[in-house]
Parts: sequence; C-alpha cells; structure tokens
Amino acid sequence: MESDLIIKQNRIEIHSHLEKTYSSNIALDALRGLTAKQKYIPSKYFYDSRGSKLFDRICCLPEYYPTRTEMSILEYAAGKIMKSFDKGDIVELGSGANHKIRLLLEALHESRLPDYRYVPVDVSESALMSASEELLEIYPDLEIYGIVADFTCHMNAIPADRPRLIIFLGSTIGNFNESDRQEFLRLLARCMKPEDRALIGFDMIKPRETLEAAYNDSQGVTSAFNKNVLNVLNRELNAEFDPARFAHVAYYNEARGRVEMHLQAKQDMEVNVNDLELTVEFNKDETIHTEICSKFSREDILKMSADAGLEIKQWFFDSKGWFSLAELVLID
Repeated sequence: MESDLIIKQNRIEIHSHLEKTYSSNIALDALRGLTAKQKYIPSKYFYDSRGSKLFDRICCLPEYYPTRTEMSILEYAAGKIMKSFDKGDIVELGSGANHKIRLLLEALHESRLPDYRYVPVDVSESALMSASEELLEIYPDLEIYGIVADFTCHMNAIPADRPRLIIFLGSTIGNFNESDRQEFLRLLARCMKPEDRALIGFDMIKPRETLEAAYNDSQGVTSAFNKNVLNVLNRELNAEFDPARFAHVAYYNEARGRVEMHLQAKQDMEVNVNDLELTVEFNKDETIHTEICSKFSREDILKMSADAGLEIKQWFFDSKGWFSLAELVLID
C-alpha cells in the first residue's frame, strides 16, 4: 500500500498513510456529523498532538481507573502472554504513549529483543514519533516499524510477513458502536493468520458512580480533551467554534451499557465551517455527540468473539473484575 516515508534510520522506520486521505476524511465526517439529527463528531479526531497529550494526562487522573487497572493486569500477565510468542511483530493499534508495550517488552529477556519488531499504529504522527524514539532509547536492540494511519481504514498497511501479536488496549473497542465493533472484530479475524494472536482490553460493567466519575474528573482535563475536538475542526476545516460556548457532558447510559460524552451548547448560536461552506445552527442545550465508551460483561465478550470467528485462549482480570484482557485466536 502506498505511503509516505517519514523516517528511516538505524532500527526505526515510520510511514504515513494519512497525508492523502486525512483532509478528505475529516471533511466528509464533519459534514455528515454536523448535519445529522443528533449531531456528532467521530472520536478519532480527538487525537491531534494536543489531544494526545491531554489523554496522557487523563490516564494519570485518580478518577480514571481504566489505565492503571489495565496496567496492573499487564504487570502480572505479561510473562504468560509473551511466553508462547517466540518471535515476530508486536502490533499495537492506537498505540499512543509507550507505557503498556514496555510491560510486555520487559517480560522478555534482553537477548530475545532482536527477534521482535514493534509496529505501533496511530493517527497522531507526533505522538507516534515521540513514543517510538523514547522506546528505542530504552531498548536499542528493538526494531520499530511505525505506521501513521487510521487502523479502521488501513489494516492492510500492517505488515503480515511474520507472526503477529496484535494488541488493542485501553478498551478502545468500546468506542465503536455495536455494529462497528462487530465489523472491526470480523475485519481483525480476516486479517489474522493461524499463528497470529490478538490481545484486546475490555472495560467491564461496574457501578454508575465509578463510571461517571472517571469521565468527569475534578481537574477538568477530560472536559478540555472533549472540547479540543472543536479546535481540530477549527484548524482543519477553517471552522469558527468557540469551545468556551460548549459544556462537557458525560453520563452512563445504563440501557445501552455505555458512557456517552457530549458537547452541549450553552446558548443558541450559529457556527460557520468555512471549508465546507456550512453554517451549523445550535439551540441552547443541544449536543454534539463525541464519544461512546461501552462497558462489557463476560457474556458480551464471548458472544462478540465467537460471532467474529475468534475464541479466547487466555483471559486475565484484575482483582475487582473491573477490566479484562482477552487473548484471542482464530477458531479452528
């Protein structure tokens, strides 16, 4: 698949598949979303350079349990996960910072590192570059092949010439709606070979107060992260959103088993999106839906996996059962 080579030196090589598609994709997505009955912006546009940094801050907040809970699982499970993966590519979808991959690499003996290639895939070039360069300083024998891409569109850009451990952490799978989630798992299964494995993080169902606190932190970092998507539209589409005229709203929709994030208009207003020649009208309290964060039961995960042609080889939980890591393989 055609790409732009960003860097190739020593043991690091990074390619971009976004330059030719990002502008047209965000224009089309924004036009669809801002003219829908329930206005929306796809959550993938959170992650520009500033958005990625804000999300890193969210992961360290006391209210935000998913990252530290998933990390605690990786700390005890990394050895078991890596024991049977002798060599090949560790592919991380939506890689972001490198904290989690380091736990898997630390489970390997230093002498085994040259047998592995790390393949981070992320929409943010700056975040991917920074995390990769830092990782190479820690593990100079590691080979890195980075891909700046939207993994929902560019799965065929991921090398498939070696056995792969495809990791998809942070319960990012919960950001898809039900049909897209199932389609993603089917796509993943179609791309996998019998020797490949997938390691997916799932945020489990838990009390409402815990969930809502995680997305409404006292420091307002999640609010800034949510509103930053408006800055992305301003920059990429010459829009005229004023983030201060919108409120961050996040709540648990128990009927649908998910946390929803919205941006709520504080007043009646019109906003020009100049590159689209579009004027968007907002009534006071009307919202733009920006993200869903679905929560799962064991039964949900087993059914989704089986429907996609995947089965669970190993399954790891924290002591409270708040989060899980499922290692998936193709059904024989």
